[in-house]
Amino acid sequence: MKKARVVLIDLVPANEWGSTLQQMLETSAHREVLLRHESFAANDSLQDGLTELVKSFQPEVIFLLVPEHELARKLLISSKGICSEIPVLVILQPGAPDEMFRLLEMGASDFIVPPLKAIDVLPRLWRLLERSQTSPTLANTLKEKLGLKQLIGESPAFLAETRKIPLVARSDSCVLISGETGTGKELLARAIHYLSARSGRSFIPVNCGAIPLDLVENELFGHEPGAFTGASGAHVGLIQSADGGTLFLDEIDCLPLLAQVKLLRFLQEKEYRPLGSTKTGKADVRVIAAANVDFELAVKAGKLRPDLYYRLNVIPIHLPPLRERREDIPLLARHFLAKHSVQFARPEIRFTSDAIEKLVLHSWPGNVRELDHVVERAVVLCQQAVIGGDDINLTGLECQDRKQSFQQAKSRVVAEFEKDYLKGLLVAYQGNITRAAAAAQKNRRAFWQLVRKHHLDAKSFKPLPS
Repeated sequence: MKKARVVLIDLVPANEWGSTLQQMLETSAHREVLLRHESFAANDSLQDGLTELVKSFQPEVIFLLVPEHELARKLLISSKGICSEIPVLVILQPGAPDEMFRLLEMGASDFIVPPLKAIDVLPRLWRLLERSQTSPTLANTLKEKLGLKQLIGESPAFLAETRKIPLVARSDSCVLISGETGTGKELLARAIHYLSARSGRSFIPVNCGAIPLDLVENELFGHEPGAFTGASGAHVGLIQSADGGTLFLDEIDCLPLLAQVKLLRFLQEKEYRPLGSTKTGKADVRVIAAANVDFELAVKAGKLRPDLYYRLNVIPIHLPPLRERREDIPLLARHFLAKHSVQFARPEIRFTSDAIEKLVLHSWPGNVRELDHVVERAVVLCQQAVIGGDDINLTGLECQDRKQSFQQAKSRVVAEFEKDYLKGLLVAYQGNITRAAAAAQKNRRAFWQLVRKHHLDAKSFKPLPS
C-alpha cells in the first residue's frame, strides 16, 4: 500500500498541537504516512504558499491547525479554489454549535477539538483517505438519495434542518436532535449514518427510556462472566456492537445520572469498562442523541447533566412539529397513501380535496407518525377507490373542527400556549409553584388556578431521585 500524503498547516506553532499530531501520524501502525509539516504565523498570507504546496506535494488530506474560528472560516473560503477536491480537517478550540457547523458549510470535511487523541484523529483520517480515493459513482449517487428518501417535506423550516444532513454526515462530531414525538428523529439519524463513511458498519438505535434502570450500564457497556448473580457468560454491550458505526440514543434525558457520567467519559476518551472487568476497552463510535424535550429545561430540571449536554450538543438539529409545516401535509399524506396502497393491494386509491383539507386542518399532536397511522387506517377501512373526508377517522384524537369561528380558533391557540408555557416553567423550576409564579410575574394563587385549569400535576415535574 502506498504511503498516504498528508499536510499539516500549523498556524499555532507556539503550542504542541502540531508536534502531537505529527508524532501520532508517524507512529501509526495502520498505514504509513508521508508527512509535510508547515508552520506559519497567523498573519501570514497562505494563498501562494498553499497553491505551491498542493501543486508540488499533491496531498490527499490537509490538517489545518488554527487559533480561532474567524480565521478558520476565512482560510476555508480563500482556499476553496486551491484545494476544492482535497479533504480539509480543521483543528481548533471548541466554539458554539453554530460556529462549528459553519466550518462544515465553509468546506471543512470535519473538525477536531483538543486535546488530540489517536482514537479521535486516526479513524477520521483513514475514512477521509478512503473517500478521496473513491471516485463518484452511480452507487454513491443512489446512496445519497436513499439516505434522504424518507425525510419528506418542502417547507422552509424543515428544509433548513434537513439540508444540514450531507454536511453533518461528513463529520464524526456528536449530533443532538430535538423534536416532538413522531417528527422523525430516528429517520434523520439514519440518514446521517447512511450518508457517512460509517455506512458500511452498524447503526444501532437505543431507546434509553425503554431500558430498566438497573440494566442500563449492562446494556451500554456489557459485562464479564461473574459480574453479578446470574452472569454466567460475557455480554457484549451496545457500544462495542456499534464499533466503527453509529449509536443512536433516543430519549437521552431518561438515562440515569450515573450512566450519564460513564457515557460522558466514553465520549471524551473513547474508552469504556464492562461490568466486572478490570480492563478498559476502546471503541470508535459516533454518537447521535435525541429527545422530545427542551434540552436546556431538562438540564435545569436535573434530568440531564450539563457537561453531557454540552458534549453532545456539538451540532444541534431541530425537527419542527407537523403543525408548523402544514404545507407538507398533502405531500406526506400522498407518500403514505402510495406506501399503504402497495401494502394492501389498493393501487387505484386516492384522496378527495375534502380529505386533504381535513388532514391539513388537524393539529397532529402525534406528528408525522400519527399521520402515517391515520392514512393506513383509511386505506384499510375505505372500500371505495376514493378516500373522502368522512373516511379520515380522527376519533379519539384532538380533532380540530374546521368550521370553528375565528374566536373559537383563537381560544384554542391561547389555551395551547398557556399549557405549554406553564409546563415549561414547571420543568424549569422543578414543580415549585412559588418560583414558577414569580418567573411568570403572577401572584401564586392566580398561577395555581391556571395550573389546575390545564390539569397539570406540579409534583410530576419534580426531579427524579438519582
